[in-house]
Amino acid sequence: MTPDLDPSTVVVHAGRPERVPNAPVGGSPVFSSTYVAGGDRGYGRFGNDAWTALEDTLGQLEGGRALTFASGMAAAAAVIDLVPVGGRVVAPQHAYSGVLALLDQQAETGRLTVDRVDIANTESVVQTLDGAALLWIESPTNPAMEVADIPALAAAGHAAGATVVVDNTFATPLLQQPLALGADVVMHSATKFIAGHSDVILGAVITADDNLWSAIELRRRSLGAIPGSMDAWLALRGLRTLALRLDRAQSNAAYLAERLRRHPRISRVRYPGLPDDPGHARAAAQMSGFGAILSIELGGDAEGAQQVCERTKLWVHATSLGGVESLLERRRRWAIEVPTIPEDLIRLSVGIEHPEDLWTDLDQALTSLT
Repeated sequence: MTPDLDPSTVVVHAGRPERVPNAPVGGSPVFSSTYVAGGDRGYGRFGNDAWTALEDTLGQLEGGRALTFASGMAAAAAVIDLVPVGGRVVAPQHAYSGVLALLDQQAETGRLTVDRVDIANTESVVQTLDGAALLWIESPTNPAMEVADIPALAAAGHAAGATVVVDNTFATPLLQQPLALGADVVMHSATKFIAGHSDVILGAVITADDNLWSAIELRRRSLGAIPGSMDAWLALRGLRTLALRLDRAQSNAAYLAERLRRHPRISRVRYPGLPDDPGHARAAAQMSGFGAILSIELGGDAEGAQQVCERTKLWVHATSLGGVESLLERRRRWAIEVPTIPEDLIRLSVGIEHPEDLWTDLDQALTSLT
């Protein structure tokens, strides 16, 4: 691809077949576990044309080489497995609960040690980095919506000898490129915005470091954490419309955030697009948009928050995010969620519906509590 293309164009055109007469415009899933000998593929666990097309596209968007995995957790586990036995991981106190739970499990067995930090407090994070093998950054964080200073933390992590990883799921490659900001590895739950239609479970890792790429690829191949061909093809088909989907969803999220902050039932809106949000200036400096996820709090009313989730008619009460449909969830309904997340916090994944319909449905659910 031409290097000066806008990412919204790259997302449409990267990873397509060679333009020769009678060739298809788009690739197809390849359903084969076995390949004729003599080439470099060897076996279906080592590669697939559908993975390659998706990986080429993600790699161009993030500025590195991509590897896709069976799930976001498989991708995260492969990266965490780079930490030597007894090594130390510095991770956010608020992040995707599955990753934090995996780190806790490995800490309990003595495989590694973990220090949890306020990832938005750069000075505090830097003070914990001495001797760390891995710095795990998530920005914005799930579901607290905190924003990390990625360039500063990446520089500090490298100075301390740590590998720096950024979970870029919320921001997507269109809004934030962590490798360009200094990170070594970018991770995505491609289940979310990348695939975008709530029908695929997939993960991805991207790095510009050939040695890291080879180490992570070895773990995928050895552990068998490979994506299905159909899943990869569906994710790439979904990725083609990411720019359009994200533009609409992000516009909707900004609109709802402004209205929700004035709602009498809401005590706090967490969204870096709001000018008075603690992460606003930092997000504006390192992101090209503020995303389509926000969280709201109901002034300590956990029961009311749960009722809001159950009383919406358009918003779907569900635990994922990043699809075309709007979802909401009281995150503390899960025992795995960290206890410092407020009981009354509702995470909103804003979709592409008409904003007034989304507002009307939320407003009726909130108003029904009074």
